[in-house]
Amino acid sequence: MARRPFHDMPISKTAIWSSRFAFFAFAVAALSIIIVRSNLLEIGPALTTFGAALGFAALAILLAFAAFVVIWRQGCAGLGRALLGLFLGLVLLAYPAFLGTRALRLPAISDITTDTANPPRFDALVRQRPPDRVAYPGSAVAALQRAGYPDLAPLELDAPPKTAYDAALALVTKRKWTIVDARGPALGRRDAVIEAVARTPIMGFRDDIVIRFLPIGPGTRVDMRSASRVGTHDFGANASRVRSFLEDMDDAVSSTPEPRALPQPKAPPAQKGQSPRDKRQPGKR
Repeated sequence: MARRPFHDMPISKTAIWSSRFAFFAFAVAALSIIIVRSNLLEIGPALTTFGAALGFAALAILLAFAAFVVIWRQGCAGLGRALLGLFLGLVLLAYPAFLGTRALRLPAISDITTDTANPPRFDALVRQRPPDRVAYPGSAVAALQRAGYPDLAPLELDAPPKTAYDAALALVTKRKWTIVDARGPALGRRDAVIEAVARTPIMGFRDDIVIRFLPIGPGTRVDMRSASRVGTHDFGANASRVRSFLEDMDDAVSSTPEPRALPQPKAPPAQKGQSPRDKRQPGKR
């Protein structure tokens, strides 16, 4: 019995719907990202939209596996569409799955600081943060941070506050954080402060940052705080930001050349027949 040509074989409807749901999931996910980054709607509807995109991606994966079974048993066409739906669904779910694994290992906090006893305070950013997220959460969050990120600590530099402040300001600018306030060291003021806003790479969530510079003898102590505006779990983003920034700042200050001391003026040579002890200023005896 002759077999039908391949182009006459019916395409699996399950494979067709798998690819359709995958493309639709990508469109919905892109829409939610645009909503968040442009502030078109509140954060709640945007996150709901993104959650719906993940649901469609999961459905596309399930339909792709169902299509594989249909194609194997009935000899239908559509393997390419099933593979496309599977691939796109996995790509869309890969990053949320990665965040899920981090959520299981890291503490559920979203406010990180190098000084939990006296954390740097938000001043210029107070109006931009939710009212219940201005003050540091307290001792419970501090205990979770010490357990989850025991390496976070203040940075102590063998450099004056002005040098540390300039290095930090250059790094903030290089990272393209939005500077909200920058108060450098000045006479009569104990500390210098930089307040800035960073955005997450994909969704563009805003995280607020404050960097404080305290003089300690001839050097400087640098404290940093990074806090999310929404959510109770940052998946380690704030801790990673603080850690990498302070490491880069330490390298930047260490590579800064020390200022050279000005040469001391030489004493004029003594006149012939006169010792240095015999020299007197005019008008004095």
